[in-house]
Amino acid sequence: MTTLKALTASLCVAFLTAPNAFASAITNRDDTDQKVTIIEGNAATDHILRPLATLKEVCNKGCVIRLNGNQKDEYELKGSEVVSIEGGYLYYAGPPASAVPQAGDADQPHEPSPK
Repeated sequence: MTTLKALTASLCVAFLTAPNAFASAITNRDDTDQKVTIIEGNAATDHILRPLATLKEVCNKGCVIRLNGNQKDEYELKGSEVVSIEGGYLYYAGPPASAVPQAGDADQPHEPSPK
């Protein structure tokens, strides 16, 4: 019984400390700094994103992204998109983080079955 409790505690710690696989990432591909405001619920957080810099693990549960304080430049993210800023606009840059295969996810080769 003690082994089961220890295993359960270990699994709980692993799940709580594992990085969120459903967070978004935002990369600035412009040549200038971009002010990115992340609005989650009633909380708004401003970030200055330097050229080629990336904000990782943002919008875990979805959010609104505002570029350079402009309310007309708002984008809604569900919390798993990979996006980039190009020409002052936000663009989809890749599949959701949860859809990117991880090491070991690929199918193993199978031997042909005898006929």
